[in-house]
Amino acid sequence: MSGPRNLLYDNDIRFVDFARELSDDDWSRQSLCTEWSNHEVLAHLVLGYRASPAALAVGMVRHRGSFDRTNTALAADLARRHGPSELLDEFAALIGRPRGVGRVFPRRLLLGDHVIHELDIAFALGKRPTVDADVLAAVLNTQVRVPNPFVPAAAWARGLNLAATDTDWAHGRGACRVAGPAAPLASALAGRQCALDQLSGSGVEELRARIAVT
Repeated sequence: MSGPRNLLYDNDIRFVDFARELSDDDWSRQSLCTEWSNHEVLAHLVLGYRASPAALAVGMVRHRGSFDRTNTALAADLARRHGPSELLDEFAALIGRPRGVGRVFPRRLLLGDHVIHELDIAFALGKRPTVDADVLAAVLNTQVRVPNPFVPAAAWARGLNLAATDTDWAHGRGACRVAGPAAPLASALAGRQCALDQLSGSGVEELRARIAVT
């Protein structure tokens, strides 16, 4: 099986092909990530591959220690200054040679971040995701097993019987079941409430409640 680094590289190359098909109107639309348009999501992905620790530190001071506000503001500012085509060219160039925090951020978490944000774009546009099944399985495994300082997916998944219906992936046991295609399952575990509508089982409302109170 490919390791996280190879999965990330191959997935990013595929994402670029997907993203180049989007129109200007598509990029201007609201993503599932409520703070950002699809254009701003792309800016966030670029920043994840090249933001400097110094720029993040300055932003944290400016936003009173809030990483979330810093992250949101930096992406919005970059999107104001650069169009989607320019950002996509930069993202493609950074895939093989990330800089700044992109060189040290754990590859498993970076893969999850890239996949979830692609789903934020695709689902918002009503497009069918093109993420490979092995990549989605890797993201789901990371979500339920690896603590994430930004999204508590592992805590939300605890005690649930989770199953992807379109690939060979399952986690947990018991009667509290949540089942559905791997892409919306991963999106839901990342806190996207609307993805829950594509899932079924007795545990869906429990997962919805857990996400709502976080």
